[in-house]
Amino acid sequence: MEKSGVKGLSLARRLYTSRTLGLALGLLCVAAAMYPLDPPHWVWALMLFNGLVWPHLAYQWARRRKIPYHAEQRNLLVDAFLGGFWVAAMQFNPLPSAATISMMAMNNVAIGGLRFLLAGTAAQILGLGVGLLIFAPAFVPETSQLQLYASLPLLCLYPLALGWICFRQAHTLGQHKRELLALSRTDSLTGLLNHGAWKDQLELEFQRCRRQGKGGAIALIDIDHFKAINDTYGHVAGDIVLRQLSKMLRQNLRVTDLAGRYGGDEFCVILPDLPLSSAASAMDVLRDRFAKLGHEQDPALRVSLSIGLAALNPAHTDAILWLNDADQALYEAKTTGRNRVICSNDSRSEWELLDSV
Repeated sequence: MEKSGVKGLSLARRLYTSRTLGLALGLLCVAAAMYPLDPPHWVWALMLFNGLVWPHLAYQWARRRKIPYHAEQRNLLVDAFLGGFWVAAMQFNPLPSAATISMMAMNNVAIGGLRFLLAGTAAQILGLGVGLLIFAPAFVPETSQLQLYASLPLLCLYPLALGWICFRQAHTLGQHKRELLALSRTDSLTGLLNHGAWKDQLELEFQRCRRQGKGGAIALIDIDHFKAINDTYGHVAGDIVLRQLSKMLRQNLRVTDLAGRYGGDEFCVILPDLPLSSAASAMDVLRDRFAKLGHEQDPALRVSLSIGLAALNPAHTDAILWLNDADQALYEAKTTGRNRVICSNDSRSEWELLDSV
């Protein structure tokens, strides 16, 4: 219900702008067509009410309704009804009638597509019938030069204004879509790529390397004894450690590197176009800096990292095999003492210990 209210208010604001402009221009068009017919005073009063008062009344009515969206739909049907009424009152003068009907049709299509166009057409036919009952049925086959010029602002300016409103709406929706996509691909705690988004990037990087014949490395990072940190200092302190590591990753990696949170206390990094030895040196610098980092919850607390690295190998037929090598290297780092970087070197089928403490 709340979402419908927000949606309706947004629609009411957009329609207020277009209705105010459209009916003001429509007033000029209809008045030029009605003037030669010498209508009674009440017709002029209704014309002024429709062109100058109704847009503001419709907006206030919609914004005060519990569901403004439904109120605006009714307002549009009133617009369509009055449009049909004025066509009959103008005795079907060709150009002003076509301009009036077109304006109403554009509104209905923009708001509700074919379904609402049909509803608006029905309302126009009803208004046309009421107009024929009030005014003597007649047909003015020609449009004067004055009526032509009076119709031009409606024909030229209103479509431009409606197009601009639709463009802004499409731009806003596109921006919201991009923001939602970014949120769906981002880990809420660390701000890094989440598991799924990072694996998507890994697949893209794997395909790029295979296609261009280039190399690269991936790193899996595990925070040592993270469960003990949570148990000793609490989960809030654990979250702080996770955010500190994510911040350090952003500070120490290249712009082209892609870091993500793999899950829990594990992080992952894609290091494009970087030899394994250079990647290992970069990860060891990260490990050393993080080990020396102070923590507010306990100045004596020092947190270490275990890191597994794997270079892209011609034997890798898919990205999962590449990731498995890094995972095995990480497992080796954790089982051989932690706080170290270990590289998987498939060309020699052995593990390389880069650094340990």
